[in-house]
Amino acid sequence: MASKILGDDPFAAPPPPSDTESRPPELDPPAKKAAPKRIRKRTPPSVSVPARNYGPSIDTSRRPDRLAEIDQLCREVRELDGRVQERFGALSARREFTPLDLLARLYRPLAMRERSQTVDEFGRDPEVAARVDRLIDFLYRRYFRVSTEGVGHIPAEGRALIVANHSGTLPYDGAMVMHAVRNEHDAHREVRPLVEDFVFHFPYLGTLMNRIGGVRACPENAIRLLDQDQLVAVFPEGLKGIGKLFAQRYQLQRFGRGGFIKLALETDAPIIPTAIVGAEEIHPLLTKITWLSKTFGIPYLPITPTFPWLGPLGLLPLPSKWFVLFGEPLYFNAEYGAEAANDRILVNRLAEQVRQRIQEMIDHQLARRRSVLFG
Repeated sequence: MASKILGDDPFAAPPPPSDTESRPPELDPPAKKAAPKRIRKRTPPSVSVPARNYGPSIDTSRRPDRLAEIDQLCREVRELDGRVQERFGALSARREFTPLDLLARLYRPLAMRERSQTVDEFGRDPEVAARVDRLIDFLYRRYFRVSTEGVGHIPAEGRALIVANHSGTLPYDGAMVMHAVRNEHDAHREVRPLVEDFVFHFPYLGTLMNRIGGVRACPENAIRLLDQDQLVAVFPEGLKGIGKLFAQRYQLQRFGRGGFIKLALETDAPIIPTAIVGAEEIHPLLTKITWLSKTFGIPYLPITPTFPWLGPLGLLPLPSKWFVLFGEPLYFNAEYGAEAANDRILVNRLAEQVRQRIQEMIDHQLARRRSVLFG
């Protein structure tokens, strides 16, 4: 009674706190997240594509006697479909046909009318070679009046390496050597000259040289030719030979790194030293311009007494008198063996020996020559 009047007892123990009041809010267990609602995917209703109807429907269950008629209708439909496809294919072909296609079809038989059906593995075309041989024969006999000596030193059969000096700005010397061996030698053998890269890639000229028998200069092609027991003509001077100024005429340049000596040693091929006199005067090179080489795709632009002052007429060679001298063959493989091809010092020494031999032949012929035009 007293507690009701006086209120709660101040000395009485307080009631225990509830769980919600005693825990701080950060210690409350996380509330459970509501499960996401599942979205039911609606599958589109199946759409039935009606079959293609080519004619009136026929109830085969009631009329089994008309199965033959159904087969006949199917065959007619297939034939009609084939004719339609053929018609549309012809129309599309006509749309893709252009006037250039017509020109190509007309030019193809015209361009191939005088070419043989087959060429050798290096690109020589017998028909083109025979046609160009008429022009080369005129240059050989009438224009340059070539005199040949020592052609009997070339073997009648088997492999051999003809090593000659290089001059003339344009590769007339290679064509003259080819024609000399083909016509002056008793066996009438073919010579395959190795052509420099800039001549081989030059428009029209490179293709012409390839068609008449020229081969791109590389060791692999030379080995393949020698393995077939053919005559191979090399010009070790390269661009340095045809790019000599007129004041340096008939002064042989260094013979590269002696690649032809390695070929002779590895393939057991004799070397025929060859001297060409008269080619230095057909295009007397006064000077050359090299900064335009990339523009025209040539190693240099020659400046001669006639070019470029006379335009295209300046490219005509002067009618100098030519001499082609073939020396005695040199057999290095029999003395040194094929293993000597790896000896750089020996290879350079043998290359210099061949260069000196050709230089002696040139000097001897120059001493005998009385005139540039008449020999």
